[in-house]
Amino acid sequence: MAGVELLPKEYGYVVLALVLYCFLNFWMYKVSYPTMYATEAENKNAKQFNCVQRGHQNSLEMMPMFFMLMIVGGIKHPLICASLGAVYIVSRYFYFTGYSTGDPQNRLTLGKYNFLAIMGLMVCSISCGVNFLMS
Repeated sequence: MAGVELLPKEYGYVVLALVLYCFLNFWMYKVSYPTMYATEAENKNAKQFNCVQRGHQNSLEMMPMFFMLMIVGGIKHPLICASLGAVYIVSRYFYFTGYSTGDPQNRLTLGKYNFLAIMGLMVCSISCGVNFLMS
């Protein structure tokens, strides 16, 4: 494959982390179509339903940024990005399961660490960009 030989061998870990996140995202989705949000009048479990829906929706909102930062930062720092990706994925699992309890505050118990992983991925991506400019 043209161009792949230019990537570090460890870049495979970045790819595996991205695919693992896809599986986590498939697992999260438990909402029947076409319902987006429920009201208490429609369903006594509306709050929990809405929390599950919002937890998944938030993961979808963050996915493009996570993927972009993993792909770009992983060019220069594949092992660091793959490790941060693993932290992100595990913390997103706890973010979602905490949110799914029906109490949105529970998403931040261990789920808050996904933001640190994103910040680390930003640093790796910036480093990659600076490295291109300097070479």
